[in-house]
Amino acid sequence: VPAAWQRPYLNIFKHFRVEEWKRSAREGDVAALTDARLKGTVYRIRGSVPTSSYLQLPRTGTQSLGLAGRYLYLLFKPMPRKHFIVHLDVATEENQVVRISFSNLFKDFKSTATWLQFPFICGAEKGSVYDHTARASRRDLVGSAPADVRWTCLVLDLHSILSLYLNRHYSHLKSIKLCSNLLVKNLCTSDLVFDPGVTFSEARQADLACRGVAPMPREMAFPVPKGEKWHDLYDYIRFPSEGSKLPYDSIQKSCAGPVAVSGDPLCQLPQPVTLTKAVRDRLSLIHQITSPKAVSALWKS
Repeated sequence: VPAAWQRPYLNIFKHFRVEEWKRSAREGDVAALTDARLKGTVYRIRGSVPTSSYLQLPRTGTQSLGLAGRYLYLLFKPMPRKHFIVHLDVATEENQVVRISFSNLFKDFKSTATWLQFPFICGAEKGSVYDHTARASRRDLVGSAPADVRWTCLVLDLHSILSLYLNRHYSHLKSIKLCSNLLVKNLCTSDLVFDPGVTFSEARQADLACRGVAPMPREMAFPVPKGEKWHDLYDYIRFPSEGSKLPYDSIQKSCAGPVAVSGDPLCQLPQPVTLTKAVRDRLSLIHQITSPKAVSALWKS
């Protein structure tokens, strides 16, 4: 359980005063910029090689952030037509350090006892050519970010990641390393599920607090012009996918709606299961067969 100073959430960039560079480190081309759309400061990390430029918290590897919130929120935007990498070092209750990495450079999920590597699938503007291509082909387009990649709120359930993939118990977040090519607005940790598409008044009326769901804190939110909807402008990704009992091998936007719609964030409706052609063919045959003996023979084959 996070200490009192980390509740209800901790704004990491603000708490560690990233702009002063005393408790954080930067290497290569890292700059603070004012983003006109987000109406605030963002950090641009860019370089010809993803690992050549980075922003790191805390400053040295011997220190630890010591952040115990279950969820890590990363408000970021991959740079168009580029690759990026993010590394998180987390500690387990057994005092094991595990590195969780995700990148659009990774083509496949890889796992060892101390390192999880997840491919990251970048989304595109709704209705764009890239978006239509991805839907039409019914497959994920891996690789460099599309030209019209969107600002994203990525929510990593660190507790579930360690539990699902390594059968370990999460203790705390030790360090974060954001490598090029990225624009980053902020980071925060919390035990609450923040839904950016819900207003404070809507949250009160629906009594979402009792389900562990809260509106996105104002200092962490992306701006939404009057008459617009958050989910039409930005991407919201929870990983592992909400309600999923099965580990997924890539981080990407799901087809699910906003968190708050279906109630308890820890008891979401399961996502549709994608069946292989072989399984579909078998199920089709089974529907046509009435003999129990024939069904039994089919599944043994």
